[in-house]
Amino acid sequence: MSAIVTLVTSVMLGIGGVWAAYNVNMLPVSASTNAPVYDELFRVLFIIGSILFIGMTALVIYSLFHFRRRPGETGDGIDLEGNISLEIFWTAVPAIVVLFVGLYSYDIYDRMGGMQSLSSHNHENHMESNAERLWGGIGSGPIETSSIDQSSSLPIELTAMQFAFIFHYPKGDIISGELHVPVGKEVSLKMESKDVIHAFWVPQFRLKQDVIPGQPTILNFTPTKSGNFPIICAELCGPYHGGMRSNVIVDEQEDFDIWFNQNAKETISSL
Repeated sequence: MSAIVTLVTSVMLGIGGVWAAYNVNMLPVSASTNAPVYDELFRVLFIIGSILFIGMTALVIYSLFHFRRRPGETGDGIDLEGNISLEIFWTAVPAIVVLFVGLYSYDIYDRMGGMQSLSSHNHENHMESNAERLWGGIGSGPIETSSIDQSSSLPIELTAMQFAFIFHYPKGDIISGELHVPVGKEVSLKMESKDVIHAFWVPQFRLKQDVIPGQPTILNFTPTKSGNFPIICAELCGPYHGGMRSNVIVDEQEDFDIWFNQNAKETISSL
C-alpha cells in the first residue's frame, strides 16, 4: 500500500511541477533570441526544484504528525541502524539529478553559443592588434549557425567605468550613454572596463557578461522585441554600484536609422 501511495504522490508532484513551470510566469518578458533557450532551462530546473521542495516539505510535515510522541509515551523510539536500500536510493537519485542538470546546462550553454571558438567572434573594430586577447561571450545561437558573416552585424563598443556604461558606434562615431539597437539585427558588443570588474546584464535578454579591465569580451545577441529595457551592472563595483544602470532601446529599423543619422558624425544610409 505504501508503495502505491508513494507512486501516486510522485506522479502528482511531477504533474504539479510541470503545470507550475508552464503556467506560473516568474521571468521578465522575453526579448532576444537567447531568451527562449534560457527559459527552457529555467522550466526544467523549476520542475525539479518544485518536486524536491514540495516532496521534502510534505515528508517532513507527515513525519511530524505520524511519528510524534503519543500521550503516555516516555521511552525512546525504535532503534534503527542502517538501511542499505534507502542509502543507495538517496545517493543514486541526487547523483542522477545533478548529472542530468549538469549535462543539460552544458547543452543549453552550447546552444546559446557559449562554447564557440574565439575566432568566430569577429568584431570589425578589433583589428588593431593581432596579439589582443579576446574572450568569447554568449552568441546568438548554436555554434553551427552562429558563424555567419559578421559584417551583417552591428558593431558597438562598450566601456564600463565607475559608475556608468558608455557606448561607442564605430560606424558614425557616435558616443551614447544608452544602447540603441534595431530589432531583429545581430549586435556584436565589444566590452572592456577601465577600472574594476563590472557586468553587463539585461534581464529581458537573459544575458549577463562580465566586463573585465584589460581583457576585452565579445557579446553577440539579437533583440526580438522593441522596447526600453534596463541595463544593470551585476558585479559589486564600488559604493554607487546600485546606481550603475542604463537602458537598451530596441527600435524598429526605420526608427533606429533616424536616431543613427541624427547623431552620426558621418551620414550612413542604413545599417
